[in-house]
Amino acid sequence: MSPLPDWLDPLYEADEMRAVDAWAIGDAGVPSLDLMERAGAGLARVAAAVAGDGPACLVIGKGNNGGDGLVAARHLREDGRPVRVLTVAPPGELRGDAAANLERLPGDPPDAFAPERLDGAGVVVDALLGTGFEGTPRDPIAGAIAAINAQAAPVVACDVPSGVDASTGEVDGEAVAAAVTATFHGAKLGLWVEPGKSRAGTVEVIPIGVPRGSPAPGRAGLVSERILALLPHRPRSGSKFDSGVVVVAGGARGLTGAPTMAALSAARSGAGYVQVAVPESAQQVVELRLLEQMTRGLPDEDGGHTPAGVDELLSMAERAGAVVLGPGLGRTAGAVEFARAAARAVEAPLLLDADGLNALGGRLESLRGRSAPTVLTPHEAELGRLLGLEPAEVAAHRLACARRAAEESGAVVLLKGDDTIVARPGGPVAVSPGGSPALATAGTGDVLSGLIGALLAKRLGPFEAAALGALAHARAGRAAAARHGADHVIAGDVIEALPDAFR
Repeated sequence: MSPLPDWLDPLYEADEMRAVDAWAIGDAGVPSLDLMERAGAGLARVAAAVAGDGPACLVIGKGNNGGDGLVAARHLREDGRPVRVLTVAPPGELRGDAAANLERLPGDPPDAFAPERLDGAGVVVDALLGTGFEGTPRDPIAGAIAAINAQAAPVVACDVPSGVDASTGEVDGEAVAAAVTATFHGAKLGLWVEPGKSRAGTVEVIPIGVPRGSPAPGRAGLVSERILALLPHRPRSGSKFDSGVVVVAGGARGLTGAPTMAALSAARSGAGYVQVAVPESAQQVVELRLLEQMTRGLPDEDGGHTPAGVDELLSMAERAGAVVLGPGLGRTAGAVEFARAAARAVEAPLLLDADGLNALGGRLESLRGRSAPTVLTPHEAELGRLLGLEPAEVAAHRLACARRAAEESGAVVLLKGDDTIVARPGGPVAVSPGGSPALATAGTGDVLSGLIGALLAKRLGPFEAAALGALAHARAGRAAAARHGADHVIAGDVIEALPDAFR
């Protein structure tokens, strides 16, 4: 397995974490009880930090996750805190290290779980299911999860919130909604991908004494600010063309704001020369909005693009470092044929967004013949149309859908969201650490398209450009929110904040 790029903070899938545990115990000679001891001690510290008045209620299962909870219960009792240990299975069913830690537990033995035993809790620790869980929780665990979610005290999840798939973030049925997740050795991928991300709360990584040299994860990572070092800067000598040429194609009559936003974003992101190809009847409107960018009117049919404009777009794209196709394109029959023909014929790196994606519906494989890099930037509904799925199904299986689209298209796929996922065919997945509610407003997707277009034009690879674009877009959203308040940001504010995002 190839190592992750150094700008990704590794995220573990369940089998990768099992390999680390097996290596630490079998190859490095670390006793499994020692690993559990450090995990439980860290869990106790996290629980104590968020606890209010009232006892700590630790709800345990019969696996190693329950053993971690028993260690935490012991540490909390030794610190003088009142503790209730509640178990969903008879204590006699505990085995191995969990059973050993049951014997070490001072004070009252565990009680059988009942929802009313959570009354008055200062903190609830969820130690029911661990990283190995997948599928649908069943009673009595499902009932315990529901009771944990129904009470008012802060919840701390042990390693992964019960009911969340550690490898995918998928949730099928009940899942604990934690305020904090204390995860061990390294963060799990499912804690950063929706819907698991919303269940995890704040993620705190607890070192458990795994020696250096353990198996490293290679399938996914969290985009770090180290990626900013990849940003190419304008040379002292050189022309506007050396800084990156971007062509934006879209903008039907009445939809001219989208290509305008994409063009302004590309320019603010460092592109030296930006051209906008719009239907002839929309050119004057766009030209009035753009001062530093060039516009060109293409053959027009009822205010929209037609296939007759493809040759002129190809002429514009000859010296382009990237083409952004789709913002404000519209869905007329002529626009759809224009987009399909352009996607096949453009030889420059290509970003498809909005109606450029909609024109492909069910034709992802048509992109595989492209010789230049391709980036797709759908939201859930657009990705659903590309894959023939309902948006709810994409929302439930975000990681799998992004990976599938990348494999079918041969393109880098950026699935938008607070957990923006960037997947490349046969390669790792990059996950955004999160943005800002300020980005939930019209036009910010066009800003992202122009931003990534500029990075492609600066000759960044498509995976790197998409991941850096996702991080810079999120940082710009936060900077704009700091100035205006998250509820008052518009897309233009995000464009103006892009210089802050790249610092």
